[in-house]
Amino acid sequence: MAMPAKTLLIVDDDPEVHALLRSMLKDQDWGAESTLGGEEALARLEARPYDIVLTDILMPEMDGLTLLSRVHAIRPGARVIVMTAFNRPDRVAGSLRGQAAGYLAKPFSKDKLMDALADALAWRMEPDDIEVLSDHPNWISVRTRCKLETADHLTQFFRELPADLDAEQRDRASTAFRELLINAVEHGGHLDPEQKVELHFVRTERSIVYYVRDPGQGFSLDKLPHAAISNPDAPLAHTEVREHLGIRPGGFGLLLLKDFADELLYNSKGNEVILIKHL
Repeated sequence: MAMPAKTLLIVDDDPEVHALLRSMLKDQDWGAESTLGGEEALARLEARPYDIVLTDILMPEMDGLTLLSRVHAIRPGARVIVMTAFNRPDRVAGSLRGQAAGYLAKPFSKDKLMDALADALAWRMEPDDIEVLSDHPNWISVRTRCKLETADHLTQFFRELPADLDAEQRDRASTAFRELLINAVEHGGHLDPEQKVELHFVRTERSIVYYVRDPGQGFSLDKLPHAAISNPDAPLAHTEVREHLGIRPGGFGLLLLKDFADELLYNSKGNEVILIKHL
């Protein structure tokens, strides 16, 4: 019998979770092994590597974030996805600090699981690509290198921060966050990995606030011929400008931001932005 192309180690103290995950992976190209705790998982990892480790956060004796750090001590560069039924901002930040390759809030669908596994397999990051500056439950701050892959990676985690929103609202918030970050990384930092972007997620009682500061020279909203927002009467005219300048297809980010945000504020230089969404 042919061996599965990819190997997964599931770590969770609830046997029902193992059964559910195995049913999701049925007919998929994954070979899954199960452990009920961190010590057993570490013993397995001492004996052999796995393509991905999928661990719960809340477990007796050793929690998933502690296991995350110990896995990297045994297998540097290991891809670990953390999951939890009790989603909190500090756990999102702790997973980022521990260099998790993904984060899943329970319950999640089969599609969400398969996407997380695919993203984790493609995960290629250096330990200092993302630095967690604050993990306060209502104020998460990170500093990241100007790389598109780090922007996509952060978007996966930041999607789970407003955990009390429904899925559609979280998706819209995630899309807005990604546009802010991509603009900062690409246009502010010019995709230079030596440059860094600082970003904050602030949750008040009645609003979500994103603040992003990039290292660039800033811009004026009146001087963006490559963006759809500058051509309201001809929303596709900017595509010709982008093609002429050799810029990737796109240019709809600011329109998406204005559609989602209740308030969108830029500093006078144009390299800092605050997005406010009232709840």
